[in-house]
Amino acid sequence: MFSMHTHTFTYPQKPHVGDKVAILSPSSGLPELFPAVFEQGLQRLRDVFQLVPVEYPTTRKMNAPLEERARDVHAAFADPEIKAIICSIGGDDQIKLLKYLDADLIKAHPKPFFGYSDNTNLHVLLWNLGIVSYHGGSIMVEFGRRGAMHPYTVGYLKHALFEHGTFEIMPAPEYTDEEISWENPASLRVQPIMFPNTGWQWLNAGSVVEGITWGGNLEILDWQLRANRYILPEESYRGKILYLETSEELPSALYVYRVLMGMGERGLLQQFAALLVARPKAWSFESPHNAEEKAKYIREQEEAIRAALAEYHPRVLTVFNLDFGHTDPQCVIPNGGWTRVDGVQKRIFVEY
Repeated sequence: MFSMHTHTFTYPQKPHVGDKVAILSPSSGLPELFPAVFEQGLQRLRDVFQLVPVEYPTTRKMNAPLEERARDVHAAFADPEIKAIICSIGGDDQIKLLKYLDADLIKAHPKPFFGYSDNTNLHVLLWNLGIVSYHGGSIMVEFGRRGAMHPYTVGYLKHALFEHGTFEIMPAPEYTDEEISWENPASLRVQPIMFPNTGWQWLNAGSVVEGITWGGNLEILDWQLRANRYILPEESYRGKILYLETSEELPSALYVYRVLMGMGERGLLQQFAALLVARPKAWSFESPHNAEEKAKYIREQEEAIRAALAEYHPRVLTVFNLDFGHTDPQCVIPNGGWTRVDGVQKRIFVEY
């Protein structure tokens, strides 16, 4: 069904101020459980971006049947009044949605699509159709952030939403990976405590790579590789730039190594000309790590990735600790978009 791969990628037309954008829940229907944080995100979309959110029958519906979610995805892509699609949140079952989607309908009505985490599944689908999509920016997290949206996040979202051009990705000046409970709406007004950013780490710097990005959340890509229904032949990824981030489930360093080992054994990892790795989230309610434990978790994940690369792709240009993952603030990566990784000047540019 998704064999219509093209090596030519199309940037969908961008929305303008005042346009309608679809707010979908193709993964989890958490807006039903936490309406206050969802409403805060919608209000920011109106106030900060001057866009008009349009909800669908499953946007605020937990455990909505996959067929109903697919109907909403189709409706959002097909409606000429809808100029972009933004996901409410991630989840853990979107891979099951893909078989219900009409590739021809989506390809005929390309729209800018924003989301990350479990929405990596839809990024994989859109990539196969030759449509550039945008990894980042969910309504309940980046838009609905407690206190106020972070200016770093706002800047990249504005570029990705409204502008077509080349932009430099910079390290965020500060970050946090610690959350608050959404059970208490009053906490949504409290600004988070931020930590200093340690900056990027470069491996095999000294060369310049330009290419098209492919990737997303590592755990979701692992499921995609296991299902093997939407992953294209290995040579389809030759010369592309892989980007990876891990989720709030805090996968172990051993798990991360094994995913890359599997990619290496199938000859996939070796195809990529460069690798971008987001700073991993190292704190969760289940694992409320202190500063020392966080640093250890981040270090061990980087060591696991370096070990896999040493075995399977020892000379690949790699950058660690970028800000496109589950930490806050967040920059946007154009999935299927042109990217330049300059290992000489240690700068990164993307085309939105």
